[in-house]
Amino acid sequence: MDGKVFVGGGGEDYGTQQGLSLKYANRHGLIAGATGTGKTVTLQILAEGFSDAGVPVFLSDVKGDLSGLAKSGTFEHKLHEAFTKRAATIGFTDYSYRASPVTFWDLFGEQGHPVRTTVAEMGPLLLARLLELSEAQEGILNIAFRLADEQGMPLLDLKDLQALLVWVGESRADLSLRYGNISTASIGAIQRRLLVIENQGANRLFGEPALDLADLMRTDADGRGMINILASDQLMAAPGLYATFLLWLLSELFEELPEVGDPDKPKLVFFFDEAHLLFDDAPKALVDKVEQVARLIRSKGVGVYFVTQNPADIPEDILGQLGNRVQHALRAFTAKDRKNLKLAAETYRENPHFSTEEAIREVGVGEAITSMLQKKGVPGIVERTLIRPPSSQLGPLSKADRKAHLAGSDLSGKYDTTLDRHSAFEILAKRAEDAAKQAEVAEEQAEDLEPAQREYNAGRRYSGTRVTRSTSRSTRKTDTFGTALTEAVIKELKGTTGRRLVRGILGGLFKGR
Repeated sequence: MDGKVFVGGGGEDYGTQQGLSLKYANRHGLIAGATGTGKTVTLQILAEGFSDAGVPVFLSDVKGDLSGLAKSGTFEHKLHEAFTKRAATIGFTDYSYRASPVTFWDLFGEQGHPVRTTVAEMGPLLLARLLELSEAQEGILNIAFRLADEQGMPLLDLKDLQALLVWVGESRADLSLRYGNISTASIGAIQRRLLVIENQGANRLFGEPALDLADLMRTDADGRGMINILASDQLMAAPGLYATFLLWLLSELFEELPEVGDPDKPKLVFFFDEAHLLFDDAPKALVDKVEQVARLIRSKGVGVYFVTQNPADIPEDILGQLGNRVQHALRAFTAKDRKNLKLAAETYRENPHFSTEEAIREVGVGEAITSMLQKKGVPGIVERTLIRPPSSQLGPLSKADRKAHLAGSDLSGKYDTTLDRHSAFEILAKRAEDAAKQAEVAEEQAEDLEPAQREYNAGRRYSGTRVTRSTSRSTRKTDTFGTALTEAVIKELKGTTGRRLVRGILGGLFKGR
């Protein structure tokens, strides 16, 4: 199908062949359906189709099954006969087995190239979402980011942010006058949440070298788009980290890519699996941000496809922007399920030959109802569709195959070694060290001065030297000032505990930038 990604269709009781127009592929889409109805295979064949059309793809592999995209299907597979029969039924005449060009990524660096970003690039809004902060705590986080900019302290990894928050706490008396109340309780709560996500593996996400977006938008020697697969099976144990990372990636694409209007085909297609995790308990500000990105990122040539069990998982304002849809079966066991099924059916352009609601309930595994954008971006009439079989391997790669694929990657070595540049942690440590040395020198000078001063005072009292009125007045004034200053310094230094000294040092750093 020229200019389209072939999806399926054809056969008895089914409509014509269904294809997703590349021209409208950046107007986003939805893949929905209950567990076990074939969403993963649909995602796999769409990724293959976009890649063959020269469009790079980014997707998350939640169950590990999508890694098979990197290897060709085989005639020995138990479903070979079913696949060839399905291909003939739907008129897929050029069906053959072949691997797709794949790059593996992994936040933990175990099943793919490490993926990193910096704390500064993540920003306070997304970080507050990841940490599940209250409004007051988010306010303090914003203050910390503001101060990092003003003080020229790069925030690269978690230890930078943790050190900065300590400094903010020690300087809170001065900072509160400018930015509002800063409580140690709120700072402590943020630090505890940072510890939680660090235990979940977020310390591997934050750092350098940061991900270069250009590495997600490559093509191979044959002009096929690279399929970037994020290993997410372990990441799903920390759903907040998973959702926040993918939203950050979308935001970065939106910020960095130039405007391209309506291209003949997308610059990148982004599949967001388990999309409900993005919106569960999300604050309105975050949902508004997702809506804004979804609405505007299509002008950057990026198509976003949400993959979820039920269309009701997606906020209505965002759902209305998803023009290309593949709806697998939905189950209706409860009153709420029946209501959601009816609402899902009402979002499609009706087909007079069947009931959309009944079709959604009845389609089997590997079948779906589909509606793709047509000429001028008009939604097509809903059709019952047999999804085409995949050309790549159905199921996950073996560990040996994945290891061999990674070893031969042209990105091998680029992201493997972590960099630790001079940043906020090192800057604050150096300032504290310098201030501590200055305090130590001042204390030593004061200790040396104290016995000399006592000896001098004793000599004046018992020397018997006659002092004139004018000389006595002048000496008394000088001695009184020197003695008072010395005693004040000594008293201050002797009475300073370790904590008070650190507080004084750190508190003075903001003023002595």
